[in-house]
Amino acid sequence: MSQLIKSIYRFIVPESMRYKILEARKNRHVENQKKEILDYYKKAKITPEIKEVLDYLDKNPLHVFPYEFQKQYSPENVKVQSDSSGLKYVMHEGKKLFFKRSWAEGRVRDSFSFLQCEQHPGSPHKYLTDSFGVNDNSIIVDAGAAEGIFALPFIEKIKHLYLIETDTEWIEALQATFEPWKEKVTIVNRFVSNKNDDRHVSLDYYFKGKPAPDFLKIDVDGAETELLEGAKEILTQAGKLKIALCTYHRQQDEQLFGDLLRKNNFSVSTSNGYMLFYFGENFNEPYLRRGLIRAEK
Repeated sequence: MSQLIKSIYRFIVPESMRYKILEARKNRHVENQKKEILDYYKKAKITPEIKEVLDYLDKNPLHVFPYEFQKQYSPENVKVQSDSSGLKYVMHEGKKLFFKRSWAEGRVRDSFSFLQCEQHPGSPHKYLTDSFGVNDNSIIVDAGAAEGIFALPFIEKIKHLYLIETDTEWIEALQATFEPWKEKVTIVNRFVSNKNDDRHVSLDYYFKGKPAPDFLKIDVDGAETELLEGAKEILTQAGKLKIALCTYHRQQDEQLFGDLLRKNNFSVSTSNGYMLFYFGENFNEPYLRRGLIRAEK
C-alpha cells in the first residue's frame, strides 16, 4: 500500500473502525493457524498429552496455553492501583508489583492476568514446582526479569537477587517493586549474552570474582543460546545449581538445551504440557513446544 493510499485510508476510515478491521484480520489469521495445527495432527502420531491439546483446540479459540485452566484468569478481575507518582501496580502475594509507566490500566490488567495464567500449577510455563524450588539463602539470577514477578514471592528468604533486564522501561518498575529489599537486589540493565560491551554482558564475565549463583531463571525472548554460550564457566562449576530455562521461543531449543545441560552433568526434565507460541517467529510444524526445562546438579 503506497503512502498516499495509506493517508487516504486513515483520513476516510475512523480510528475505531481501523482497529476493528485489524482485529478481524488478526482473528482470521489466528483461525487459519488453528486449522493448520489440527490438520497437521490428523496425519501425525499423537500421545495422550497431545490429544488433550487437540481436544481443547477442537472446541476453543487458539491460545498460548491450550488448556481449560487459562479461562480462570480474566483481566476484569485484576485491581490496578497507583502510587503517589502515578506508577501503576497490582498486589501479588501481599506485595506491590509495579508495571511500566507508559502502560494504561487496561494493559496492566491484561499483562497481570496473563502472568497469573503462566504460573498456574498446570501451566507448561510454570518455573517452579513443589519438588523444584528456590532454597533459602540462595543467590538468584533472573535473566529477562521484565516486571520481576518470578522472584517477588520469595525475596525475603534469599541471599541476593540479580535482575537482568534490557528494556529500560522496566527498570523504574523493578526499582519500585524491590525498594523494600534494595540492599539484596542488583538490577542490571543490559542484554545478557555471549559478549561484553556497553550494552551486553555475559554471565561468566559478570560473576567473575563474585559468589556463583545457585539458581538461574532464563527467559530472554529467544536469546537463550547466546546466554548459555556466555555462561560456560557457571554451567561447569562444581557447586549445586538449578536452572529454569525457557524452550518455547524456537522449535529446536528443548532438544539443544537439554543435550547441552546433560553434557554438563545436570539432571534434566521438562515442564508438563505444551505451549502454542503462535505469535513468535518460525511457528511451524510440529507447532507444540515444551514451555521450559528444569535442570539441577
